Amino acid sequence: MLMLGGSGQAGTETAALLRRWYPTLPLTIAGRDLDRARRVADRLGAATAVRVDLTRGDLGRPADERYSAVVAALWDERLHGLRYAQRRGLPYLSVSSGPVDIAPEVVMGAQNTGAAPILLASHWCAGALTLAVSHLAREYERVDAVRIGAVLDERDTGGPAGMADLERWSATTSAALVRRDGVFTWLPAPDARAEVIASDGTAVPGEYIAILDVPSIAHATDAPNVHFAFAVGASTGRRRGGPASLEVRIDIEGAAPGGAPLRTGRYLTHAAGQRPLTALGMALGVERLLALRGAPVPPGIHTPEALVDPAHAVERMLEGGAVLTDAPGAG
Repeated sequence: MLMLGGSGQAGTETAALLRRWYPTLPLTIAGRDLDRARRVADRLGAATAVRVDLTRGDLGRPADERYSAVVAALWDERLHGLRYAQRRGLPYLSVSSGPVDIAPEVVMGAQNTGAAPILLASHWCAGALTLAVSHLAREYERVDAVRIGAVLDERDTGGPAGMADLERWSATTSAALVRRDGVFTWLPAPDARAEVIASDGTAVPGEYIAILDVPSIAHATDAPNVHFAFAVGASTGRRRGGPASLEVRIDIEGAAPGGAPLRTGRYLTHAAGQRPLTALGMALGVERLLALRGAPVPPGIHTPEALVDPAHAVERMLEGGAVLTDAPGAG
């Protein structure tokens, strides 16, 4: 498997997680800095390191190299990684495209639907949150609304690639994408202001944002009302004197089996911040694309909740240190 950006923060943690799950899985860590890639590969074992050139359609690699999949753990602005995968019939995963700049990937996939499976996982934590929501929604007969509130600690925004992604997404559009009464709606910036309640009760100023979790959750649950509020600030973990933590509040309203009204609120948190869950989301996607769990994935465009079993995802989250707790006053 060829991991573009495999020596960055997200790629390194994803590779380490895959190595724990599958000790003999061959991995190729690809980057512009070959020495750095080699250090990552040496720590992993059963891994090699190569230098890639994302400005070239062949990635600067020999034509006779063989891989089982291509993972873009970084922003590939020319989409040469995707084209490389399509030409070789290889599964492909990406995690850095927002709802607006996802369009070129979608068009490339639609123009050649039979070439390879494409997993678009540019969701919060590479789809981990959407999978958690899908799992929690299974106790509902009908879902009327899903409200997400995420706090990202300002000291936990990732490496240079992660910061660049956030800056690019904010520059692409300042409007928020929500679903209201079944209609996907773009909110102008003045109407997108929101407040996120952290797990310790602190209100953190934020805003509704455009993120792929909104349409994924809406279609997975059939909820006519979905929004995602996002705030950057001190996390509960850091306010308590510890490291930056991740915290996401998930509120779901609807009906229980039998029709009785049901409302639940939970926090998904991780004391080590967002990177473990981002790596988990990516690793779960790779696991499916390589058919290491489940049937082979057919060619076409896919999203995390369409491929990964939500119960399996939540089980892996809890194994990896994530915690799901009831929100105070919910229910």
